Amino acid sequence: MKHSFKEYYLVGPYTSKADDFSPEETPAHLLPAFEALSKEGIKCHFGVWRIKGDPHAILLDFSGIVPRKNDLKKRYWEAYKVDSLRTGWDFEEPMLWSTAAGMLAEEMAKTIPKLSIHCHEWMSGFALLHTKQVKAPVATVFTTHATMLGRAIAGSNRDLYALLPTINADEMAYTLGVESKHQVERACAQTTDIFTTVSEITGMEAEKLLGRKPEVLVHNGLDIDKFPTIEDTSIRHIAAREFIREFLTYHFFPYYHFELDHHLTYFILARYEFRNKGIDLFIQALGKVNERLKAEHSKRTISVFFWIPARNSGIKTEFLENKNFLRHIKHLVEAEKEEIIDRIVTMIVSQEKMTVPAILSEEAYERLRQNAHHFRRSGDPPLSTHHIDEEHDDMAVACRRYGLNNREDDRVKVILYPVYLDGSDGLLNLSSEDALSGCHLGVFPSYYEPWGYTPLESAAYGVPAVTTDMAGFGRFIAPHADKGGIFILKRMNRPNEEAVEDLFRILYDFAMLDHKDRVRNKQQAKELSALADWSKLIQNYLTAHTLAAAKARGTP
Repeated sequence: MKHSFKEYYLVGPYTSKADDFSPEETPAHLLPAFEALSKEGIKCHFGVWRIKGDPHAILLDFSGIVPRKNDLKKRYWEAYKVDSLRTGWDFEEPMLWSTAAGMLAEEMAKTIPKLSIHCHEWMSGFALLHTKQVKAPVATVFTTHATMLGRAIAGSNRDLYALLPTINADEMAYTLGVESKHQVERACAQTTDIFTTVSEITGMEAEKLLGRKPEVLVHNGLDIDKFPTIEDTSIRHIAAREFIREFLTYHFFPYYHFELDHHLTYFILARYEFRNKGIDLFIQALGKVNERLKAEHSKRTISVFFWIPARNSGIKTEFLENKNFLRHIKHLVEAEKEEIIDRIVTMIVSQEKMTVPAILSEEAYERLRQNAHHFRRSGDPPLSTHHIDEEHDDMAVACRRYGLNNREDDRVKVILYPVYLDGSDGLLNLSSEDALSGCHLGVFPSYYEPWGYTPLESAAYGVPAVTTDMAGFGRFIAPHADKGGIFILKRMNRPNEEAVEDLFRILYDFAMLDHKDRVRNKQQAKELSALADWSKLIQNYLTAHTLAAAKARGTP
């Protein structure tokens, strides 16, 4: 369906590699603005962005104003106290582009009444700063998805939420080297007509660090229609599960065997932010699950994929060898399939004792026996699929510390998988969507997560998920998640030890569910994901723009 806003334009930087941009003839009412910018050294390209809805897009070639970058820095210092003295191109490029976008809005407002602009993050915020400075009749909305300073504090292993009540934001920004970007963001938040953030928790952060409480929360969402139906999620799960089971077979079975019929698969998919993404908590909780299942002599085993890209030097050769030997075994059996079926039927009807040598031809049996011999390995399965520095890698060190060693008696098996899931990684060869579809539970126990798409996407694929009350999505979905499907780990203002214990209980209790209850959780996860459909959440954006227009034009 085409969008219903005829005068809705997306504005971005021009690049010759914009393959999803289709140029079109510039509408007559935009020509005056384009011509005015051309005189300033900015070339405007009009066209369509080839995504759902085919929105109109204006791409700006701002190369002509690059020589003016120092003048612009001076201007933003004098007007908004943005200290850009020590900045480089990572600051200058967005400053140039979004200033050009502000100049475009200024010119468009001369022929288009009731114009409003929506700037996301500090990188585009210079557009609204420009329009306010030149007093253009443009309503402005500014959204921060995560404050620059908040992310920097959390990323430096400081306790952001403990610091918020008493923090000196400017001083901390200089300490962490993000002063220029923080000051732009603060200027945007305080200058814009309507200030918004993507979640309640980011709003709390912004109020303390940027000095303004957001008027509207513009929650992130998904186009749920693009995701499979609940019936299709079951089909995808079974298909992807076969790839995962094959992987588990050549990962673990050369060393020892466990029953796949009593096996579950958990996963985490994230950037390598050991504390912010809650990887530290996850590993500690898994260690407790492992000890509990071992003490109970449980048949239940759990494999846990850490799909977290990290520095590595390639796949371990043994995995490729194991995979090849397993494939050889499968191909040999496949080649003998018709004869095997005939022999089995004969043995059944004649009531003969059924053995592997009797089912196979002598030649096939010998070849399979040789492949099985090469398939076997001694010791314990490795933690990582790839060569990493296990002595210093935070995940590997934590796994060893908390007893996750992939030994035969361990009920929890860990797989550190430090590459992107692009469908051609050489092992699973699954996309991230297919890989998570084959699992039973996604775990995202984040400490710092302004929104958190991964648990939402997991739920949209019918995979139950764990999130936290320190994640924007977790706080959004918490009032509706009392019946399962999505589990909310309470981390706010609680010691890590208590959070670990609660996460252990969530992981263990889920492992104890029977198949019927797991299916019920899949259905609940899928239903909950629909609450974050853009068709519902778009109303927040409309509210923000309505309020901005009213404020900019002095109407009630």
